[in-house]
Amino acid sequence: MKNSVTDDIPSDKFEIQTTTVWSFPNRGKWLTHNAKYRGNWAPQIPGNLIRLYSKEGDTVLDPMVGSGTTMIEAKSLSRRGIGFDIHSEVVNLAQESCQFNCEKCYEPVIRQGDARDIKSIEDESIDLIATHPPYLNIIKYGTNVVDGDLSAISSLQKFCDEMEKIARECYRVLKPGKYCAILIGDTRRRRHYVPLAFSVSQRFLKAGFILKEDIIKVQHNCSTTRYWSAQEKDFLLIMHEHLFVFRKLDDGENRTIFKDSILSSR
Repeated sequence: MKNSVTDDIPSDKFEIQTTTVWSFPNRGKWLTHNAKYRGNWAPQIPGNLIRLYSKEGDTVLDPMVGSGTTMIEAKSLSRRGIGFDIHSEVVNLAQESCQFNCEKCYEPVIRQGDARDIKSIEDESIDLIATHPPYLNIIKYGTNVVDGDLSAISSLQKFCDEMEKIARECYRVLKPGKYCAILIGDTRRRRHYVPLAFSVSQRFLKAGFILKEDIIKVQHNCSTTRYWSAQEKDFLLIMHEHLFVFRKLDDGENRTIFKDSILSSR
């Protein structure tokens, strides 16, 4: 059963970001958004991406849909949403999250599927990709063990290899000239920094994308306990993530003129 939306944010009051530092100390709670699903991104992030890099009627893909935050925003902004997740229980949650009424909207299509192999999506059929992949063995998603779950991978090399498969699928399904955005953070091992985001970004560049933006997203969920733990162990808390916006070159564009935004050869 669908619920009528009564706490939506009017479009004229939504704050469009204009810099490369995004900070949302108050997570949005409009529509069916909530922070109960551990590891989901603030709705302001896909809300901005969808407004900045797509138009009404466009198709937005989230290949690691999680609790459905991207799909909620896509639906409310009159975009056609498509979402996949490897966990069936998470797919059910995302579908439930999109059960609300709104004017001039399209019902998202959310299915169980692996982001590394989305055969049901045709080549060059997607207008925007916006996703928040799981981090390297940090947060476990779903209650059941699922073969191929990225959040269960502990090897940096293996994780990046699997992310490259996702990058190549994203490149395949995205229309020329369109954008692919991913939010990913870094981590620590043995008290030293592991630049996970940089490693993943290289795989997307290797897949053929060029880098449009590297946005710093400020984290606001560092607890007092974590602060004192960091002090005792002599390292700094990581309080940012990277929101990479990649672009697929349009047909006929000269790749060599963007060589400084590629960084990695294919």
